[in-house]
Amino acid sequence: MTALTQDRNTVRRDGLFASYPQAASTLIYAGALVCINTSTGYATKGATSTTLRAVGVSDLRSDNSAGAAGAVNVKVRRDGWFRFSNSASTDQVTLADVGADCYIVDDQTVAKTSATSTRSVAGKVRDVDADGVWIQFLV
Repeated sequence: MTALTQDRNTVRRDGLFASYPQAASTLIYAGALVCINTSTGYATKGATSTTLRAVGVSDLRSDNSAGAAGAVNVKVRRDGWFRFSNSASTDQVTLADVGADCYIVDDQTVAKTSATSTRSVAGKVRDVDADGVWIQFLV
């Protein structure tokens, strides 16, 4: 490609929502932490794994439990801060962790550590309250 020599109409998206092809045999509940599996490229629910990249929260329930990979797309909200359940005991996220990465335990829980490199990053901790951990996705 060469550099522009005239005005260009650059198409854009607002970035609030995205739609990703969903992995085969998966059910993603509304409000679930959604990830892209870096091995397959398909969207799946959050889980303990090192091959997931967190991309947002499922806006609606998305059922591909009987379908092939890519048969349905999951609608994902990407922009903002989202509250998830906090892990327990020594893996609990605290106010001292604001600004640090937190890690995916499952589709509704985040933790302070990677559990010896067995978990993927969920996002940045933005706040912690009695009801959970507020995170911001980094994608």
